[in-house]
Amino acid sequence: MIYQDILQKGLQQGQERGKKQEALQLIMRLLTRRFAAIEPEIEQHIGTLPITQLEDLAEALLDFSSQSDLVNYLGNIFLPQPNQED
Repeated sequence: MIYQDILQKGLQQGQERGKKQEALQLIMRLLTRRFAAIEPEIEQHIGTLPITQLEDLAEALLDFSSQSDLVNYLGNIFLPQPNQED
């Protein structure tokens, strides 16, 4: 039973990684088509996003008219969140 649990978790993690990789590749293709070239630093930031934020970015990029829109969007994601304990 433990072996099956470990195997199942491994399969789920592999599927999640595959889904994230596909989303990342599609977003990079769309951004490259819209803006020609994307700075490597921006690509790195995008690569660190979890799948839910990649999906949000995929929708948001439809409204971007310049790379500065993308930079601003990513800046808002990476801003430290206010402390909820106050």
